[in-house]
Amino acid sequence: MSVEQNIIDFVSGFTIETTPGSAAKTPDYREHLKEGTLVAVTFLPGSDFADTVATAKKLKDEGMVPLPHFAARSVPSKEALGDYLKQLQDQVGIKHVVALAGAVEKPLGPYDSSMAMLETGIFEENGIESIGVAGHPEGSPDISDKELHEALSWKNAYAKSSSAELYIVTQFCFEAGPILAWEKRIREAGNELPIHIGVPGLATIKTLIGHAKACGIGPSMNFLVKQARNVAKLMTVNAPDKLVLDLAQNAKANPDCLIRKAHMYPLGGMRKSAAWLYAVQEGDFTLKSGGKGFTVNREIS
Repeated sequence: MSVEQNIIDFVSGFTIETTPGSAAKTPDYREHLKEGTLVAVTFLPGSDFADTVATAKKLKDEGMVPLPHFAARSVPSKEALGDYLKQLQDQVGIKHVVALAGAVEKPLGPYDSSMAMLETGIFEENGIESIGVAGHPEGSPDISDKELHEALSWKNAYAKSSSAELYIVTQFCFEAGPILAWEKRIREAGNELPIHIGVPGLATIKTLIGHAKACGIGPSMNFLVKQARNVAKLMTVNAPDKLVLDLAQNAKANPDCLIRKAHMYPLGGMRKSAAWLYAVQEGDFTLKSGGKGFTVNREIS
């Protein structure tokens, strides 16, 4: 199989994120995304879950498949969790969710982790068919490596008894090396869950560095820092072509690799990131020499 086809396969079936705030500024998601696209709806600390429901409904009405986030530490009670799911099923009808701990230092209710929420079985009871769980290729500033290992082992065991399909979705990274090393490490430790790798969208290097610092991105941030040393490049829009190329090639070269697809974080805006993804998906790109990535052939503005 060609390098080009490997890249196309990796981005085909991508998922992408949105927020209720972005939804309020988006007249119609069909202006940017093809119908049937899976779109994750983030739930930020302090948010009102009604905004998540409204965003999921908007996505469904505009032909998308919503994947609402459930942030365990922001759920105030077992009753509230049940009510959140009931609202989504009554108003939207969902089959897919993402279950995360959430960036809240002190839990608002009984759930201090995604595992505490998952073990209730409430998602399966409400007809959920797939559940995304968090993966941390570069570690986490809030969780020790030992705890991350234990959590991943628990999720693998849970997946064997769940009627839902579990998969790992990761934070965004900027270089393939740390991701591939992490995938190999957790696979050798027993991970069997498929992995959707977080890919940063098209944004200026300055914007990407800001998001990376806020999210605790680790070693792969060095990729950006090296470029930022040239001040003139700070406002240059960066595309994740080298990352996508390296992940696609390595995933195809190693049949045991569990990396399956890309999950796009549109840090520089939905319009540019989606247009870039579709250009790649349609094979409208040219490889750079020496494995340095590729360039899409159409103008992305």
